[in-house]
Amino acid sequence: MKDIKITIQETTNNTIIKFNTNQVLINGGSYEYSNIDEAKNSPLAQQLFYLPFVKKVFITANFIAIQRFDILEWIDVQEEVKDQIEAYLNDEGVVVNETQISKKEAIEVYSEATPNPSVMKFATNKSLTQTNVEYKNIDEASKSSPLAQAIFNFPFVKEVFISDNYVSVTKYDMVEWSDVFAEVRTFIREYLVSGKIIIKDLPSEKKSTQENKVDEPKIELEGIEAQIVDILDEYIKPAVASDGGNIAFRSYDEENKIVSVILQGACSGCPSSTATLKNGIENLLKEMLPNQINEVVAING
Repeated sequence: MKDIKITIQETTNNTIIKFNTNQVLINGGSYEYSNIDEAKNSPLAQQLFYLPFVKKVFITANFIAIQRFDILEWIDVQEEVKDQIEAYLNDEGVVVNETQISKKEAIEVYSEATPNPSVMKFATNKSLTQTNVEYKNIDEASKSSPLAQAIFNFPFVKEVFISDNYVSVTKYDMVEWSDVFAEVRTFIREYLVSGKIIIKDLPSEKKSTQENKVDEPKIELEGIEAQIVDILDEYIKPAVASDGGNIAFRSYDEENKIVSVILQGACSGCPSSTATLKNGIENLLKEMLPNQINEVVAING
């Protein structure tokens, strides 16, 4: 019997609540169902639709989000739903029958240069993960991501960053991307087409805590911290994601008015990252939060 634990997280939409899990539920991607007929490949979603207040079900690698009808409030039923999902998962219940879907997918992978000459972005039309993951070496990857571990088998690969629909690969200077990008692109595409596991476990506790502060801040963030995260999510992240990177909120020093961020993917070690921090993020935060920001620093860049 598994030891899956569920935690409840509110969202900005009061009709939707998230049930986060401490283990990976599906092999990447995400699935959304609006009724029981659409959920034929998901026994879990079908079971949830038998609850009369369930309007939609959204399943990702590490959480299940449910939208309710307005016939009740979540506070009245959320604990009961949590217990039901937890019991189902620990009883080896099937979340999504992914084999039915993978055969129908036409997967493409496109290589894109980034502002960081050491990093190439490999974008795909398949959703890979709902939680950004970064690996500095093959040992880290072996504990969490078979896909990243396989990419590290290329001798020139230094780091791997996996996001929603792309993989950013950082190389050593021993080769030029012009000589190897096609081989890496073909490898990633064949890996995805074969339906192999992308991420088998959530990141370690240390990394998970760090990333939660970045990609999905804890709901207790408030005041200036919450405003900073909102600005990063709305104005900064989409831009850097297009270049194969990610900038994550780490902390805010209220006394010195210093924002610390984490650079990931193509942003980490990029020659232009300092200019991006100072001329882009820092100026934007100073403009949108007057007298609240003195400096933005990268703790790993």
